[in-house]
Amino acid sequence: MSGATKYQQDGEEARDIAKYLPYFPFKGIDRFYDIGGFLYNPEVFQRIVDIFADRYKEIGIDVVAGLDARGFILGPPIALALKKPFIMMRKKGKMPNSISSDDYKCEYGQREGMTVQLDKIKKGDRVLVIDDLVATGGTLSSAMSLVKMLGGEVVECACVVELKLFIDPSEESGLPSRTKMMKALGHSDIPIWGLVSEDILTEEAKLPEGYVDDGEEH
Repeated sequence: MSGATKYQQDGEEARDIAKYLPYFPFKGIDRFYDIGGFLYNPEVFQRIVDIFADRYKEIGIDVVAGLDARGFILGPPIALALKKPFIMMRKKGKMPNSISSDDYKCEYGQREGMTVQLDKIKKGDRVLVIDDLVATGGTLSSAMSLVKMLGGEVVECACVVELKLFIDPSEESGLPSRTKMMKALGHSDIPIWGLVSEDILTEEAKLPEGYVDDGEEH
């Protein structure tokens, strides 16, 4: 079995990893999934890097792009394992010689567009976009736009966690639809892959006495 099909969402490997993704009440969200759990465990972190490297070695890419900020943690070791360049997609005003995408919406509200340096993506480059989690897909859509603006091709957007409830919710739910947003932006052809979904993320964080939700929007 090839790396591209070997690892299934919520499969055996994902279930083991899910134990190290506890959720907290944070930023006013009942279930904020914390990647600090697996980052603190080198064996689990390495396993995630190996899974992603195995998958994209088969698919074939030219560049790994990480999203500000947790994509900067996950992207570099994956890029090193694949022996491919790593590039940063950052918030506005953080890098010289950069181009910006349009503003976008995410689960936290309206956000300024992401930026990438003009010389980091060449025409025809096959780009893998990495982030820790996909919910509404707003940040990923910004990254997709940047790649297309510079003539590259997004091979896939890959995240450790995918919240499936945002893929195509009913209108009655009041949740934004990732499917409708991607279609409106012309990104429906770009696949999004997540190793773990909320279906198996059942590890509730053990909160210390006096825990306070002091999260700030990023």
